[in-house]
Amino acid sequence: MRPQKIYETRSSFIKRTATGLLAAACLLLASAGSSEAQTRIKDIVDFEGVRENMLVGYGLVVGLNGTGDSLDSAIFTRESLVGMLERLGVNARDDDLDTDNVAAVMVTATLPPFAKQGSRIDVSISAIGDAEDLLGGTLLVTPLIGADGEVYAVGQGSVATGAISAAGEGETIVQGVPTSGRIANGAIIEREIDFSMQQMETVTIALKNPDFTTARRISQAINAFVGLPVAQVRDLASVRMLVPENYRGNAVALITDVEQLRVTPDIPAKVVINETTGIIVMGENVRISTVAIAQGNLTIRITETPQVSQPQPFAQTGETVTVPRTQIEIDQDEDKQLSVLSQSVTLQELVDGLNALGIGPRDLISILQAIKAAGALQAEIEVL
Repeated sequence: MRPQKIYETRSSFIKRTATGLLAAACLLLASAGSSEAQTRIKDIVDFEGVRENMLVGYGLVVGLNGTGDSLDSAIFTRESLVGMLERLGVNARDDDLDTDNVAAVMVTATLPPFAKQGSRIDVSISAIGDAEDLLGGTLLVTPLIGADGEVYAVGQGSVATGAISAAGEGETIVQGVPTSGRIANGAIIEREIDFSMQQMETVTIALKNPDFTTARRISQAINAFVGLPVAQVRDLASVRMLVPENYRGNAVALITDVEQLRVTPDIPAKVVINETTGIIVMGENVRISTVAIAQGNLTIRITETPQVSQPQPFAQTGETVTVPRTQIEIDQDEDKQLSVLSQSVTLQELVDGLNALGIGPRDLISILQAIKAAGALQAEIEVL
């Protein structure tokens, strides 16, 4: 029996091809739109072991142009200078030291993760005495220690302040902070922190903004990528991930692949208020129940317009006196009425409703706090 041949007309082929291309285009647009709204896991988490360490040290800055510490008031600077000179073979105990070209400083630095011995890091310099300016000074050899008391780096170099300080008899100009500076690549790493990621069997992922929903979405994205339930949410701030068999001995490759996965972080409903600057920042999920708001101020204006009263020309009696004239006006904003702020669906509608009240940021802060006290603001208020 001969097999039956199936023929397809040209029009049906074109129709089927166009339908497939249209479906592929829709799928591409959908994936592109969703990727724009998502964030890489790399940008919202920290991985176990990949962390920085703080270093601190005490040192001396020399070579200042008369703007250093006063040795009479800064005793620690004097003792440090004498100790340094004795270590160099100079006996300065019996001499009356009188110099203002030396300043005691605190040296701080950040040891990056997996920093290798011999590499360089930046250091920050801050005066702790009564020095006026560190411009042109040089930091002498300063050990930088970690929280465990061990020396991890040694700093030395010329201090760059980036500040300007000029004084005259009638005016003083100071731009920036002349008592703090920075030395680019001013410290050499002397000790490494031992930490190997090759033999890790589990990896802990810490969320920068803890949230249960975001943690669950991260674990789901990892499990979908690996194809196995290797990621599990421990709490709102961490996800524990097992290293699968195909990544054993190569945890770095697993972290590299995982941090490129994209998820949509869940943003809590929060209103952040900075009363000092009047800045208000509201999250996307902030909602307000239907409320009626009336905003008004009591303004009292007192105007003094004194007048001079004097007798008629050639009058035999009377004298010239100043007669007070006071005008008091009270504005109670009686034209301001209640405004209904309807329940908002989007952040834009909420902003439009608040702007419709015609108030400034300062009054808006008080209104938001009052709405929260009334129980109509479905968000958390954080005051900076």
